[in-house]
Amino acid sequence: MRVAIIGGGPGGLYAAALLKRLDPARDITLWERNAPDVTFGFGVVLSDETLGGIEHADPVVYEALRRDFVRWDDIDIVHRGTAQRSGGHGFAALGRHRLLEILHDRCRSLGVDLRFRTEAPPTDVLSAEYDLVIAADGVHSATREAYAPVFRPHVATHHCRYVWLAADFAFDAFRFDIAETEHGVMQLHGYPFSAAASTVIVEMREEVWRAAGFDELDTAESIGRCAKIFSEALRGRPLRSNNSAWTTFRTVVNDRWSHGNVVLLGDAAHTAHFSIGSGTKLAVEDALALAACLAEQPDVPRALAAYEEERRPVVASTQRAARASLEWFENLHLYRDQPPRRFAFNLLTRSRRVTHDNLRLRDARFTDAVEREFGCPPGTPPMFTPFRLRGLTLRNRVVVSPMDMYSATDGVPGDFHLVHLGARALGGAGLVMTEMVCVSEEGRITPGCAGLYTGRQAEAWRRVTDFVHTQAPGTAIGVQLGHSGRKGSTKLMWEGIDEPLTEGNWPLVAASPLPYKPGSQTPRRLSRAQLTDIREQFTAAAWRAARAGFDLLELHCAHGYLLSGFLSPLTNHRTDAYGGSPEKRLRFPLEVFDAVRAVWPAERPMTVRISATDWAEGGTSAEDAVGIARAFAAHGADAIDVSTGQVVAEERPEYGRSYQTPFADRIRHEARVPVIAVGAISSWDDVNSLILAGRTDLCALARPHLYDPHWTLHAAAEQGYDGPGVVWPAPYRAGSRRPQTGRTDAPKPRLTLDG
Repeated sequence: MRVAIIGGGPGGLYAAALLKRLDPARDITLWERNAPDVTFGFGVVLSDETLGGIEHADPVVYEALRRDFVRWDDIDIVHRGTAQRSGGHGFAALGRHRLLEILHDRCRSLGVDLRFRTEAPPTDVLSAEYDLVIAADGVHSATREAYAPVFRPHVATHHCRYVWLAADFAFDAFRFDIAETEHGVMQLHGYPFSAAASTVIVEMREEVWRAAGFDELDTAESIGRCAKIFSEALRGRPLRSNNSAWTTFRTVVNDRWSHGNVVLLGDAAHTAHFSIGSGTKLAVEDALALAACLAEQPDVPRALAAYEEERRPVVASTQRAARASLEWFENLHLYRDQPPRRFAFNLLTRSRRVTHDNLRLRDARFTDAVEREFGCPPGTPPMFTPFRLRGLTLRNRVVVSPMDMYSATDGVPGDFHLVHLGARALGGAGLVMTEMVCVSEEGRITPGCAGLYTGRQAEAWRRVTDFVHTQAPGTAIGVQLGHSGRKGSTKLMWEGIDEPLTEGNWPLVAASPLPYKPGSQTPRRLSRAQLTDIREQFTAAAWRAARAGFDLLELHCAHGYLLSGFLSPLTNHRTDAYGGSPEKRLRFPLEVFDAVRAVWPAERPMTVRISATDWAEGGTSAEDAVGIARAFAAHGADAIDVSTGQVVAEERPEYGRSYQTPFADRIRHEARVPVIAVGAISSWDDVNSLILAGRTDLCALARPHLYDPHWTLHAAAEQGYDGPGVVWPAPYRAGSRRPQTGRTDAPKPRLTLDG
C-alpha cells in the first residue's frame, strides 16, 4: 500500500507512524510545507484516555511522551481578586515543539519519508498515484476546499478574538484569570507545558478587542498590553510570541470525511475550541481509529466508512461540549456578578462534561463550599432546595414537563389523566404540569386533546387536582393553556405526527395564512374581532382552571401554536398592528397574557413557555428571545419556560444533552427573570449541575418521567437524601431503598495451578 499524507501536524505524523508500524511494507510519504520546527502555539494537553490509546498502540511514542510530560491536578479560577482552587482534575502537557520532535524521530526510525518545506502535489494527482491520501492539512485545509461539493463543509466563525502566547515560568495549576477592564471583560487561559514555561491564551469578545485598541497595535505592543493587564497572574513577567496573531476561532463540521481514497483527519475534518483542549487529542484519536480500521477492514473504502462511523459520534459529542464551552466564554460577562465559588463552579461545568457529581468525586471540599454558598442545607443536593414563585413555594426544583397525551374524549380528561398525572405527582416532583390544555374545540391539535372550554372538562380536571393535593401533599400541579393555531386538526401523534386528519377536519386560524408544511391545511388569517374572541376564550379557560384548583398557570407561546405564530417573523407576515416589528408581533400574546393574569388569582404564579429559537434562518433568534422574555416579565410573568423550535417544519435543531439550556441561561442572566430549563435533561446529576451553576432555577423533564414516574423519588434515594425536599408517600416508603440484586462480586480464586 502506498500512502500519501498532507500535513505534518501531530495527527498526520502520528497516522504515518502507526500505519508504518502496523505494516512496515507500506510506502508512506508525508508532505509539510513548513520547516520541521515551525508550529502554532506552545503547549499541548492530552487526556489520560488519549495517552492510554497511545500506550497501547505504540509504547515507544508513549514512553518518549511520558518522560517529557508535566502533570498537575488543580484548576485556579481568579475573579475580582478572589482565587478559587479545585483539585483532582488530572492534566498532562508538553511543548508542541517537543511533541513534533518525538513524532519526527519515530517516523524516521520506522522509515516514513518526511518531506519538509515542500508543498504536497495536488490531491487529485496524489489520489491517482497512491492507494490512500490522508488530508491532515489543518483548519484551512486546501484538500477540504478542493472537494467542498463532496465534503460539504460548514464553517462557523465566533465572537471572540484570541492570541497564543507563552510565559517563561510554570503555573502550578490550570489558571483562568478574569479581568474586568474599562473596555469590557477579558480572560486568560494558562497552563504549564514544561518545568519552566506556560502557555498563555488571552481572549475577549471582538467589540472589547476593538474598544481596547488591539486592532491598532503591532505584535510587540499587543503582547506588552496583555502582560500589563494580567500582570498579577504573570507575577510581573513578560509574555513572548511564536509568530502569534490575534485570530477568531472557526468551528469546522463536514457532512462527509472521505471521497474515494481521500480522507480528512484532525482539524481538516473537525475543530473543537481550545478551552476544552481537544484539537490535538481529536487528531491523535483520529489517527488511532483510522489505523485500526485499515487493519480490520478488507479494503480502503470499507476502512474509511468504518473510520467515519466510529469517529463521527465521538467528535460530534466533543464539538457539542466545545461549543458550550466556547459560548460560555463568549458570554462570560453575564456571570461576572455571581458569588465567587458559584462563578468558579459555573466555569468548571461550562461544557457539561464535568458535572456536579463528577466534581464531587474530584474535589468534595470545593463542591461542599459551593453548595453552602448557594444555600443548600447540609446533606441536601441542590435539586432538593425549595423555590418560590409568587405565593407558591415548590419543595424542589424538578418539574414534570407538559406532555401531550392525546387521550381525552371530547376534551374531557378521564381515568388515564388521573393515573398519569397522579402517578407523577406521587413520584416526588415539586411541580407537575398538564399537557397543553386547549381553550376551544377549534384550538385542539388532535381529536384526543384535553380542553378547558366546558364546565364538564373543568369538573374532570378538579378530580385530578384534588387527587394530587390529597394524596401527594406538597406537590403543586400546573395547567398549560394554549391554542393549536395552524398546527391543529391533525392525527394522534402515534398515527402520524403533524399529519392532517383524513376526515373530520375543522377550520384553522393563525396570525397569517401559512400552512405548517406541504399538505397541511392553510389557516385563515385572524381578524381583529376573532382576536378578541380568542382572547376571551383564554380568559374563560383560565377562570375555569382557577376553579378547578390548579396552583400555577402557564401560557403556551411556543412550538408554532397560535401565540407562538404571532411571535415568529417566519409565521407572522401581518402588516397591521399585530405584525412587523418585534413589539407588534408581541402585542397579541401580551394582550392574552394580561387578560389571563387579570382573572387568575393574584397569589398564584403564571409562567410563559417560549421557543427561544426557531432553528431556522430569519426566525426568532436567541437575542429576540431575551426581548420576548423581558416583555412577558414586565407584564408580570413569574418565570419563563424556555423551549426551542417546532415553529417551522424546515427547522434544523442542534440536538444534544441539555441542548436548550444555554437559551434559558442567557434569558435568566440578561432578562433577569427566573427560568425553567427543558430539553434532554435526563439525569439528576444534570439537574444539580444546572441549578448550582445558576443556569436555571427549575428543570423540566419529560421523557425521563415517562420512563420512570417516580424519577424524583429515585433520584433522592440514589443520592442518599431523605429530607423535606422530597417526600415518599406512606404506602411507598418501604420501597425507598434500591432493591438488592444478584451478587456480581464473587471472590476470585486464591490460586491458579497449572494442570
